[in-house]
Amino acid sequence: MANIETQQAPSKNVLGLPLSTCGCNPMTGFFRDGCCNTGPNDLGIHTICCVVDAAFLAASKALGNDLSTPMPQYGFNGLKPGDRWCVCAARWLQVQQAGAACPVVLEATHENTLRIVPFELLIQYAVIPDQLH
Repeated sequence: MANIETQQAPSKNVLGLPLSTCGCNPMTGFFRDGCCNTGPNDLGIHTICCVVDAAFLAASKALGNDLSTPMPQYGFNGLKPGDRWCVCAARWLQVQQAGAACPVVLEATHENTLRIVPFELLIQYAVIPDQLH
């Protein structure tokens, strides 16, 4: 019997296209591969590629998810406004409902996000890729 190599299909974004890189400085993603990929061990579902801003970071911290304080024991330097980061879908939604959602990069947001956040809501916060440079 031939040895058949199984290949995993490339991840898709919320637009149904191949998932783009979210950010590498700082290196983001549950797997720290720069992408908002997810898998069975990603219980937080880190699938929304955000461009964090001061209001988002403050609201997230106030709601119990401190993304700005460095935690060197985890190799985390803390985020600053303008950083691109793969945020937990439920946490982004929580901050959005509190009135402080940050911009979202749809091309780099994993399709599994749609299980938690409706596309119609994400598109309201979408950044046009040319705006990122």
